[in-house]
Amino acid sequence: MYKLPDKRSKNMYGYVKNAWREKDRSYVREIQWERMIEWRKGPAIVRVERPTRIDRARELGYKAKQGYVIVRVRVRRGNLQRRKIKGGRRAKRKGMLRIPMRKSIQRIAEERASRKYPNLEVLNSYYIGEDGKHKFYEIIMVDPHHPVIKSDPKINWITNNTHKGRAFRGLTSAGKKGRGMRHKGMGAEKVRPSRRANL
Repeated sequence: MYKLPDKRSKNMYGYVKNAWREKDRSYVREIQWERMIEWRKGPAIVRVERPTRIDRARELGYKAKQGYVIVRVRVRRGNLQRRKIKGGRRAKRKGMLRIPMRKSIQRIAEERASRKYPNLEVLNSYYIGEDGKHKFYEIIMVDPHHPVIKSDPKINWITNNTHKGRAFRGLTSAGKKGRGMRHKGMGAEKVRPSRRANL
């Protein structure tokens, strides 16, 4: 059900957020399709000058200052498929399709960006679009060795050695979601410290 637009005054980020939320009815749809034509032709992992969704990037910790880097990543869509089984089974029992991934596609995008730029750490990531074959994410990365980052009390926690390889250890927001860290209490007893530790 379509909600009427909010009449209260908003800042610029509020209007950008609404445009992305209602992207099928706003200017975002046309711009997005034009951009994706170029993104498909380009490399799978590319550094960009500024965020495509400035509102979402700011929510997730991005600042327009030295030491912050935005990387756009293109990853494939869909579930996995197994190789064809040669033994005798009816089609229903072959288990070829709808094999869910243990990791989300967003986590895979974060890991690929982290491998491409090993001197940077992944802070967070957000969705920017998809077509029939690919999904596109922008990854917010931080240089933990940059003096501006070291002197900023809001982000200098990332310079600690305990935050090395955050994307590979499921410490980003997408990683915590995939590990079940959003759930607490009854029914989530075997989630912490990890699922593998509670086998």
